[in-house]
Amino acid sequence: MEVILLETIHNVGQLGDKVKVRPGYGRNFLIPQGKAVFATPENVEKFEAQRAELEKAQAEALTKAQERADKLNTVSITIARKASGEGKLFGSVSTIDIAEAVTETGNELAKQEVLLPDGPFRSIGTFEVHLQLHADIQATITLNVVAEED
Repeated sequence: MEVILLETIHNVGQLGDKVKVRPGYGRNFLIPQGKAVFATPENVEKFEAQRAELEKAQAEALTKAQERADKLNTVSITIARKASGEGKLFGSVSTIDIAEAVTETGNELAKQEVLLPDGPFRSIGTFEVHLQLHADIQATITLNVVAEED
C-alpha cells in the first residue's frame, strides 16, 4: 500500500514522502491517526497545496520537542519499590511508572515516549532512560530505583 506521509515517522520516512507500507499498518495506524493519506492523484494534489502549512506545523512541533528535551535532559527521578536483600524488585518499574514520576516533577511525558528496549527494570540501581519526544528528538533522564523503607 502506498501512502503520503503527513509528518515525519521514525523508520518510515519524512514529511511528504510517498512510501510503501504494509496494508494493516497504513489502514489501522497511519491513516486513522492522521499521519498519512492514501497516495491517490487527488491526495497528491491536495498535499502539494498544503505542503507549506504542514512543514510549518512540523517545524513548530520540532521546536517544542527540542525545548522539552532540553528540560528533560536535566531531570532525575527516584522510584521506591519493595525489593529483596539481593536488590531484585518484587515487581518492576515500567514506562507508566516512569512517565508518572516525570509528570510529578512538572514536565509533561506520555508513556509512549519512554523507550525501554530491554523491558521494565527489575532491580535496584541507577539507570539512563531514553525518551523519544519526536521522530528526530531524543532525551535522556536518570532513573534511581531504590528499596522501599519498611
